Amino acid sequence: MKIRLKFSKQGSLRFIGHLDVMRYFQKLNRRAKLDIKYSKGFSPHQEMSFATPLGLGLSSDGEYVDIEFNTVPGKEELLRRMNEVSLPELRITDACLLPDDAKNAMSLLEAADYTLKFREGYEPWISRGNGEGVFEGIEDFFEKFEKFLSQPSILTEKKTKTSVKEVDLARQIRLYERREDAVFLRVDTGSASNLKPELVMETFFRTCGAAYNELTFTINRDELYGEESGRLLPLIGYGTDF
Repeated sequence: MKIRLKFSKQGSLRFIGHLDVMRYFQKLNRRAKLDIKYSKGFSPHQEMSFATPLGLGLSSDGEYVDIEFNTVPGKEELLRRMNEVSLPELRITDACLLPDDAKNAMSLLEAADYTLKFREGYEPWISRGNGEGVFEGIEDFFEKFEKFLSQPSILTEKKTKTSVKEVDLARQIRLYERREDAVFLRVDTGSASNLKPELVMETFFRTCGAAYNELTFTINRDELYGEESGRLLPLIGYGTDF
């Protein structure tokens, strides 16, 4: 049976990479004494797959991993046993039972939610001894950002491992909201179209005549979505309770 787990990644664990997260779960499953299904062959490994890697330095409340079990306890017992042996910075927050023919989380991905908050001391309207800040204040920042996003087309260059290509950010940003003093973005995420919030901000700052400082924001990934009948569905919604 296949279980989809939703987990958070916070604190110092923001700085461990995807391969380390995979190793972490392998050890976590053993410590929790779970009846995990292993692959066949010369070098058996635990049968599990992750939705998508999280950028180094980003926190998240919406990460997912699919794990195959031979037998599994009830949902509350499963979460209790895993969280008892996990660090406080990584918590298993939800779980669902997937049908046997379910697609893995990675193949379902269509969109992701991000919240960007200004890091104290790095607000872009603060002067650092080299002239005035980029913006006159927080209201000026949001006014210009909303004007930037209202454009019918926002062309920029996106670097990949092998090339540089031109993309239209306006086609990849699904939703923007100001939430008090934070920026909320829902953007394309997946194999067909993938946008990182850092590229949005880098492009915005460049249009304002300034270099983007990667320390300006703390970035949290809030949720990951697939698409069902033309509507976005959180990845936890593809299974049933158990």
